[in-house]
Amino acid sequence: MPSDRKLFEATAQLTYCNPFLPERVDLERRALGRDFEPHGEVWHADRLSDPNPNVVRIQERLEQRLPGWRNELLEGGVHSADELKLYRDVAYYTLYNRWQEDLLELVLRPKSPRKVELWSDFEVGHASLLPPELQLPDQAPADLVFAWFFQLRRAFHFVFHSLYGSSAPVARLRAQIWQSIFTHDMRRFRRGLYTRVGDFTTLITGPSGTGKELVARAIGMSRFIPFDSRRGAFVEDFRSSFFALNLSALSPTLVESELFGHRKGSFTGAVQDRTGWLETCPPLGSVFLDEIGEISSDIQVKLLRVLQTRTFQRIGDTKDLRFEGKLIAATNRDPEEEMRAGRMRPDFYYRICSDLIETPSLRRQFSDSPDDLARLVRFLVADLVGDPDLESVTDEVIEWIESSLGPDYAWPGNFRELEQCVRNVLIRGSYEAAVSTGNESSTVTDDLAAEVAGMKLDAEELLRRYTTLVYFRSGSYLSAARRLGLDRRTVKAKIDPEYLERLRSARGR
Repeated sequence: MPSDRKLFEATAQLTYCNPFLPERVDLERRALGRDFEPHGEVWHADRLSDPNPNVVRIQERLEQRLPGWRNELLEGGVHSADELKLYRDVAYYTLYNRWQEDLLELVLRPKSPRKVELWSDFEVGHASLLPPELQLPDQAPADLVFAWFFQLRRAFHFVFHSLYGSSAPVARLRAQIWQSIFTHDMRRFRRGLYTRVGDFTTLITGPSGTGKELVARAIGMSRFIPFDSRRGAFVEDFRSSFFALNLSALSPTLVESELFGHRKGSFTGAVQDRTGWLETCPPLGSVFLDEIGEISSDIQVKLLRVLQTRTFQRIGDTKDLRFEGKLIAATNRDPEEEMRAGRMRPDFYYRICSDLIETPSLRRQFSDSPDDLARLVRFLVADLVGDPDLESVTDEVIEWIESSLGPDYAWPGNFRELEQCVRNVLIRGSYEAAVSTGNESSTVTDDLAAEVAGMKLDAEELLRRYTTLVYFRSGSYLSAARRLGLDRRTVKAKIDPEYLERLRSARGR
C-alpha cells in the first residue's frame, strides 16, 4: 500500500470534492502523476460524449489494487483509524464509478419499476469491498450508500444538463448548485446533514431568462431519497417531487389558494375543498416559487410562519398542517432594493436567504467565453430540427447573428431571447431585436429628460446622450445604427462612456 499512497490519498479527497471546482483537476493530477492527461478545467455538457480519461485511469488502477489492500487489512495486524478511513473512502469512490452508468439508467428510465434490479448486484459488490469484518470507522450500511450514490448521480446529471456552456460564470454556477445540494463539506453531509438540507431555503436571483427555474429543478430533483432494502425500492420517486408555481401569473387570492389550499365556501368561487402545493409536496419534495418578489406583504407573513414553524392553514380552516419539504424561491428583482422600497419584508428576506445563488446573464457568459454562443445555438437548433439539418441551420443562425447583431450584442432577454432569435432566423431568415424597456433606474433617464426640458444640452451633447441610450437599450452598435438611421461607425463614435457607465450601474451590471 505505501507505493500507492498518493493514489489512495488523492482518490479519498476526490470522493468528497465538488466536481465542478478546479480542485478536482488538481486531485486527478496528484492521483495519476505523469499519466495525468489535461482535459480542461471546466466540466461541461460538450464533454459528455468524451469521457474524462483521468477518471477512467484512476478507476482501472483502483480496481487492480484495492482488492490487495482489502486482503491485507483482513489478514489482521494493527491498523490505524486513519488508514481504515482512507480505505473506506477509496472503496466508496471505486464503487460509485463502478456503478455510475447503471445508476444513470435509473435516472433516465421513463418509469421506475417498483423493485430496483441493480440493488442485488450492488449489495454483493459493496459486501466484497466493504466487508463487515473490517470494522471500518463510521461505515454506513449498503442501502444508505446506495441512496447516496443515486443522489450523486442524479445531481451530476441534472447540473450538467441544466446548464450549457464553458464560461467561468457558468462553471461557478454549477459549483454553486452542487454546494446547494451537498453543502461545501460532503463529509459532514454524509455524516448526517443529508437529512437536514431540506430545512434550508434556497433563493435564486438573476435577470429574467437566465434559467432560474432550471437551477431550481436541478436542486429539487437531486434531494436525498432513502432506499428501502426490504422492498428493494426507493421510498419516493424523484420525478414527482418537484412542484413549480409562477407567482407573477396569479392574483393574490389565487396565490394563497395555490400555496395553502382552501376550504369550500371560504371565498367567492371556492366551490370545493382544494389541496395546496405545500400540502401536496412530500417530505422529500420541493416547492419552487418563481417571482417571489411579486407576492403581497400578507402572503409574505404567512410564508414566514411556514419557514419558522413548518405549519400553515388552508384558507377558511383552523386546522394546522405541516410542510415537510424544501422551499426554493426565485426573483429577477434586487432584494435589497425591494426592501428599501417596502415591497419585501426584511424578516421574510432573511428567512429565505440561507442559501443564495445568482444566475449570470448571457452577456457575462459570452464576454468570458465567446464560443458559448455557438454551443448554445447548436443546442437550441438540435431541439428544433434534429440531426439532418443540425450543422447547416446552426451555421446559418451563427452567421446571421455575427453579421446583423455583432459580437457586442448584449442579449437583454438572455437565454429566452436567444431561443426566439434562433426560431426567427429559422423561420424568416432574420430577427428584429426589441428595444429594451429599460430596467435602469428612472433617475438616470429622468435626469436626461430634465436636462432636455431645461435646454441644458447643446445639439452634440443631446445626440451623444440619445445615441448612448439607444445603444444601451438595443444591445449592439448595428441594432442602434438601424434604429437611428446612422452608420455603425458613427454610433460607436458618438457613445458617451460616462453616461453609458451610469446606465449600466443603474441596471446593476
